Amino acid sequence: MTTLNYERRGIGTPIVLLHGIGSHWQVWSPVIDQLAADHDVIAVDLPGYGDSVPLPPGTQPGINSIADALEHFLDAIDVPAAHLVGNSLGGWLALELAKRDRALSVTALSPGGFADAREAAYVRQSLKLSVRLVRGLGVFGDRIVATGVGRTLLLSQLVAKPRKMPATAAASSLRALASAPSFDNDLASISHDRFSGGEQILAPVTIAWGQRDRLLFPRQGRRAVQEIPGATGVTLRGCGHVPTFDDPKQVTSVILSTIASSTGEQLPRAHTKEDPELQPCDNHGFHTN
Repeated sequence: MTTLNYERRGIGTPIVLLHGIGSHWQVWSPVIDQLAADHDVIAVDLPGYGDSVPLPPGTQPGINSIADALEHFLDAIDVPAAHLVGNSLGGWLALELAKRDRALSVTALSPGGFADAREAAYVRQSLKLSVRLVRGLGVFGDRIVATGVGRTLLLSQLVAKPRKMPATAAASSLRALASAPSFDNDLASISHDRFSGGEQILAPVTIAWGQRDRLLFPRQGRRAVQEIPGATGVTLRGCGHVPTFDDPKQVTSVILSTIASSTGEQLPRAHTKEDPELQPCDNHGFHTN
């Protein structure tokens, strides 16, 4: 069984945060403290990312194997079910865990698994080039992202507002991508797969897509809400593929709104004002402006 590294804060009903391919738990740093005000928040490094070791040698790479490891992790920390929040690969994994009845609710931020063949090929080649570039830069990457111009050059495909991202967080993200031992095998495997079985999910699901996502295009969100009965589609206005640094308040609000919908609770007063970012789209589309 693979031991996974994680950060845990707060007390209450558990929220599990799952990052995307090539990332680490720290990508959730802008939203953790606010979520932890009323919840037990667990941000996990996926196998072979951050400070988690890869899956054991001989394990078949892919979504199912990672989901198996996450199930074992939840069992080990005595969390039968949680509010699952994931971005990109993490969003796909949250949906897979929901199929296994491990979800109280799911908030999937630009989840993988809904690309057609051409889009999947674009993602595969784009991420291959990105990781090759970052590995080639080595320590010079830290110096480049120390400036707003540098962050724009290296991170604009993932973050809509890279200048807003702290230089330390940008440098940490580059190092996490460059050093992730599971990246190559996972990318080769998951980019050829597709999500299925949405009808098995009983928990409330929100599919939230960055309006300015340049990696997984927002039209994939329309497919997601069509494939998961009862799912709600929400546009993250002004956000890119990794939205936590673009607009942490908006991301937090969407997560808490999903959790409230699953429990019948009232949102805290700060999250109940009329906010266009939180207005659900119709069940077949996302706002585009």
